[in-house]
Amino acid sequence: MKTSNYFAYLESIGKSKVWMAYAENFACEEIMEEGFNANSGYVYLALENGITIGSLVGGDVEYIIYDNETDEEKFFETIEELTEFTLNQHN
Repeated sequence: MKTSNYFAYLESIGKSKVWMAYAENFACEEIMEEGFNANSGYVYLALENGITIGSLVGGDVEYIIYDNETDEEKFFETIEELTEFTLNQHN
């Protein structure tokens, strides 16, 4: 398989994982942007609620929140970790 075809394959796998995570966990949330970051290799869905669902070159889905106070992104491997973090932020 040519290298360019392999990366297209991985990008497609990542997109399918991101869309599945969206369908399972955020189907009622508005999508702000869908994209591919050529610098990082992430495919992603940015949601209106501030959560981004991403996959790095076809890997497992990660949930990402941007922290305005620290100017950093916080990464969560599971929806449970993300839920726990967001609940603690509101308490």
